[in-house]
Amino acid sequence: MSLARTLAPLLAGDVRDDPYTRHLYSSDASMYAIEPLAVAFPEHADDVQALVAACGELGVPVLPRGAGTSLAGQTVGAAVIVDFSRHMNRILEIDGRTARVQPGVVQDQLNRAAGRHGLMFGPDTSTSNRATIGGMIGNNSAGSHSILYGSTIDHVQSLRVVLADATTSDLTSHPHLNSQVAGILRDLDLSGFPRFWRHSGGYRLDAAARGLPDPTRGLPAGEGLDLTKLIVGSEGTLAVVTEATVGLVDRPRAKAIAVGHFTSTPAAIAATADALAFGAASVELLDKAILDLSRQRVDYAGLGDILAGDPQALLFVEFFGDGPPEVADRVDKLAATWKANGHGYHTLRAVTAQQQAAVLKVRKAGLGLLMASSVGSRRPLAFVEDTAVPPERLLPYVEEFAEILDRHGLSAGFYGHCSVGCLHIRPFVDLRAPGEIGVMRAVAEEIAELAARHGGVNSSEHGDGLARSEFNRRLFGDPVYEAMRQVKHVFDPRGLLNPGKVVDAPPMTDHLRDPAQPEPRPLATTLSFAGGGMHAAADRCMNVGVCRKDDSGVMCPSYMATREEEHSTRGRANALVKALSSPDPRQALGDERLHGILDLCLECKACQSECPLGVDMAAMKSEFLHQYQETHGVPLRSRVFGAIRTLNRLGSATAPLSNWLAGAVRGPLGLSRRRPLPRFHRDNLLRWHARRPAAPGTARKEVILLADSFTTFSEPAIGRAAVELLEHAGYRVRLAAEGCCGRSSISKGLLDRAQAMAREMVARLADSDAPIVGLEPSCLLTLKDEYAALLPGDPRVAAVAARARLVPELLTEAIDDGSLVLGDALSGREILLHGHCHEKAVTGTAATRALLSRIPGAEVTELDAGCCGMAGSFGFEAEHYDLSMKIGGLRLFPAIAASSPDTLLAATGVSCRQQIAHGAGRAARHPVELIHEAAGLP
Repeated sequence: MSLARTLAPLLAGDVRDDPYTRHLYSSDASMYAIEPLAVAFPEHADDVQALVAACGELGVPVLPRGAGTSLAGQTVGAAVIVDFSRHMNRILEIDGRTARVQPGVVQDQLNRAAGRHGLMFGPDTSTSNRATIGGMIGNNSAGSHSILYGSTIDHVQSLRVVLADATTSDLTSHPHLNSQVAGILRDLDLSGFPRFWRHSGGYRLDAAARGLPDPTRGLPAGEGLDLTKLIVGSEGTLAVVTEATVGLVDRPRAKAIAVGHFTSTPAAIAATADALAFGAASVELLDKAILDLSRQRVDYAGLGDILAGDPQALLFVEFFGDGPPEVADRVDKLAATWKANGHGYHTLRAVTAQQQAAVLKVRKAGLGLLMASSVGSRRPLAFVEDTAVPPERLLPYVEEFAEILDRHGLSAGFYGHCSVGCLHIRPFVDLRAPGEIGVMRAVAEEIAELAARHGGVNSSEHGDGLARSEFNRRLFGDPVYEAMRQVKHVFDPRGLLNPGKVVDAPPMTDHLRDPAQPEPRPLATTLSFAGGGMHAAADRCMNVGVCRKDDSGVMCPSYMATREEEHSTRGRANALVKALSSPDPRQALGDERLHGILDLCLECKACQSECPLGVDMAAMKSEFLHQYQETHGVPLRSRVFGAIRTLNRLGSATAPLSNWLAGAVRGPLGLSRRRPLPRFHRDNLLRWHARRPAAPGTARKEVILLADSFTTFSEPAIGRAAVELLEHAGYRVRLAAEGCCGRSSISKGLLDRAQAMAREMVARLADSDAPIVGLEPSCLLTLKDEYAALLPGDPRVAAVAARARLVPELLTEAIDDGSLVLGDALSGREILLHGHCHEKAVTGTAATRALLSRIPGAEVTELDAGCCGMAGSFGFEAEHYDLSMKIGGLRLFPAIAASSPDTLLAATGVSCRQQIAHGAGRAARHPVELIHEAAGLP
């Protein structure tokens, strides 16, 4: 009997040990991979106790895990992994200035709840939108404001744990543990323990022993011992946390940021002392390598617009205070001091929330942006990224650090917390290349010694894991290290709790992920994947876990609804890596289990822009479906929806009869009976346009309007509004009315058909240099995005893509140059904008937002409400309907419900408008329709 089948009856939650689940949990955000024995998803503390008891009887190790974003390999191992993030993620109580939480609670989730009381959890990692409190306890995490708030160990007040013998304890009254640990610590000389306060390496014997009395005073053994301090930072090797009571701190009433511009990284570090002198809450560094990466990303474009010149490094100095005047004054004083002392050449002041948004977003994205510069298996690796030294030693330390890298021929990105002497320096290493593993080890040894020589630590907030545990004996010395081993034995005599971490660890060069991967076999694909094919495209994922966020952006809608690892972008990418690494990748892509993992991908494309590494799961799902259907055939529904233009054209031609009979196709096509079907219009856009008189000869320029399959046949009023507005602005509008862009065929994996459609469309559009505009983002942006992958090497594709623009761009230009004048018909109205996922991913929504903001007297707010959940045909399909509605109900429907009934709703996508009408009971209009009304056109 499999391990999962043995354990599953003992738990209310489920246990899995299928090959794909084990592979998905074999890695975290580190450079390591070890396949687990099984993965358990407990629903409550009793499940955890039962699991530990059963695993103890079987002699099977147990490994607790949160978001799986550990950078040192803490959360991988040959054990039963306990995923707390899926079910045990509840905030149990907020009472005064404390919170009682389960370990799977995400840091931002706790802060949202605490924020209603004017409070927050002090430690604030850059991964706050997915890092769990349990994981932070395991690592003793800190964050950018640790100069004010310290580390997690400073805020954990009490814990409920399951011990290795499956008993539960709050650690306040455990005579056996107390006496045993007290005996170990009582005569231990801790004078050699690291003096620098910000460290997360080894077991915190120093913190646990602070309350111990002098043995000569004859006080009872264990009095004053704080076992909780041992658990924090122990990486799940001493006990399994099932509940934590943590202290909360006041949220700052006001914030302001000074962004110093410097000509070098050392120059930026040298300016840190001035910032600290003014009581900075944080001082964060980004070097040029990361800044350049941010400028290449749509979602970070705002930063490049506000920087002065071409800085080689930035310092983000944040001030907290009681009011805006106070913090703004400190920013001004710092800027003046920097100028007087010759530090930097410009200081950007960000004193409003809007001004701070772009800079804070990039500041927190250092790791992801650096990872995005990976090429193949040459990646910025985490093995010396967590050292810290006293801030006054940071400059000489960094200079020597750079010399070591130069001597070994390595480059690196520099970012992190200057305020506490911690820079996350990640050298680029290709572990598949000959000799590179040896280079990595040599650098790790030299940097560990360098940090100690400067009075610092090897682990300051990311923990030891597999990357640094090996060095603990050398760094702490034999007596302290042996005491740590004894503590481990007292808590875990059989060594079943996350073995091989903190003490008795394997060499740091064992279990490396990249060298262990087999060389992928060739696979012919219809889509072109740059940089090494489909395997390389999937393997770009380095498990940073941004796709596990649940409160902002779009990525990843299915994960937000299910909280299942396999329904995150990371999970799907790792599943594809497994399949594409098999001896026969084509056969592996026909696997039903893999189909189940990819089935709930909505192809929203959010990962293309929100994933720091730009993992394009939408493209990979399309290629997967194409390969899968080569083995299993194409379902009828996919054939029908893949030919959506033909279907809609016939529906329009036979309307209204087609609308009366449409319900008959629900059964054969597997469509939900709860979902309203779109209505076809007989007087479609093509018929209306054909009977219109030609535009006046004074029209200044031709524009080609892509007559997409949706607004043409089921929402022709939108197309009519666009034509009239463009003509009113002086354009001569020509409809591109022949053929389909191929969007629906791509989404259904009908790539041969989509390729033919793309080739025909490009041929038709390439005979002009006129702008190509569209109303449906998914269709117009197919020209800019997928055509390059469908028709690689065709020079016409790039030319067509360069001309493709959304209608709002041209209309905004026309308003600004006076060609189109808007009246006050919508003055005083509030407009909520919900952008299409593809628009957000490929071009951003700035153009649409700018257009609506031109309406005189209107107040425009763009919703951060994620994906609507409709995703073309996805929301119509019976097996996907419930998930579709659940996704919409997470943020979009509540945001609309919270608005006034008089508020105008604008949505650029046809699917979005359908979902809003069905799920929120409100009509949303295309922005062009609102502009048409504001222009007073008949």
